[in-house]
Amino acid sequence: MPQVSEIISSALSSVFQALDEHQSKLLLTQYGIPVSPEQAVDSEQEAVAAAQEIGYPVVLKACGPELTHKSEKGLVHLNIYDAQAVRTAFQALSREAGSALHRTLVQSMLDGRREFVAGMFRDQQFGPVVMFGLGGVYTEALSDIAFRVAPFSEAEAREMIHEIKGANLLGTLRGDQPAQEDELISILTGLSSLALEWPQVQEIDINPLLIQKNGKPVAVDALVVLAQPGEDAPRPRPIKPSALSPLFSPSSVAFVGASGTMGKWGHMLPTNVLSGGFAGKIFVVNPKGGELFGHHVYSSLLDIPDDVDLVVVTIPAAKVMDLIPQMQAKGIPAMILVSSGFSETGEQGTAMEKELVQAAHQAGIVFLGPNTMGLCNPHAKFHCTGTVVHPIPGATAMV
Repeated sequence: MPQVSEIISSALSSVFQALDEHQSKLLLTQYGIPVSPEQAVDSEQEAVAAAQEIGYPVVLKACGPELTHKSEKGLVHLNIYDAQAVRTAFQALSREAGSALHRTLVQSMLDGRREFVAGMFRDQQFGPVVMFGLGGVYTEALSDIAFRVAPFSEAEAREMIHEIKGANLLGTLRGDQPAQEDELISILTGLSSLALEWPQVQEIDINPLLIQKNGKPVAVDALVVLAQPGEDAPRPRPIKPSALSPLFSPSSVAFVGASGTMGKWGHMLPTNVLSGGFAGKIFVVNPKGGELFGHHVYSSLLDIPDDVDLVVVTIPAAKVMDLIPQMQAKGIPAMILVSSGFSETGEQGTAMEKELVQAAHQAGIVFLGPNTMGLCNPHAKFHCTGTVVHPIPGATAMV
């Protein structure tokens, strides 16, 4: 079996920059994703031999990187029970697919009535996103799909499976065994791993992902689209949940850019945090010094004598980079960056944002932003937003 690197490099050097169905499945199997038993053939004789080896009944499909939506185009022949029917189907596919036919697939005719879809795409902001939902003809009609940004845990994959409205189809159904959830979880985490390890893989579509009568899921059809990743391609870095604690539940907060002018973010944010009953320490930073909100104003983060968990920044974008070495020197792990003037302003702002992200990553700093509206955690009475609203603690989150 060819290695992943061989499959991808060969396809990228071709005109289509996509894998045909057979190549797509070879790729998926190397990430533990079960696929239908099949062979790729180039002649009638090979097709007959493959059908006999696989065992009747079989399915014959046209195969090529250009060939999508094969069922709608009459390029799938089902329930083939003998050698003559194999020859007839092979000849028909050769005529119907024409020059787009690269080879023919002979597959086992699998049992099972429950069709789902699984896949992956790359979002410009979030990077690789894995999806799962109802498949077959219902994918577009019902749009019953759940999503997760890769990477994610097995527990998150299990939640994902049960989020869809059609999750009851995973149970016992008219004599069919319940879907093997552990296998489904393995498929979703396999897609996540594949996407993270191979940025050249831009899109994966497994449809249908068939649940057989015995409950075992299997990829019956698959498509993988490739592209050379650009420099701007998102590459998410796994973050431990504990690293987010200073953002959501800080013990001490420093407001950089604190202001006495009502209506400014540097005034609204500390005012709302103080009025919300936050029990942690509050520090305010402004080069002008003095006193604000009944607190001494420090001219720099480095002047604060205590430890700081979180910095809330409202200074101009051009001055934000100067904070990174100060935060690193004081061991401040997190920042909420309210300041605008980054990628939303054009090329110069985009370059500045990239530089900031890289510097923060190297310094071990997690930050929310830029150009964010703040953060609210009612459980910690941390209401760091521009609106004077103090929600009751509960189980609902808004992003």
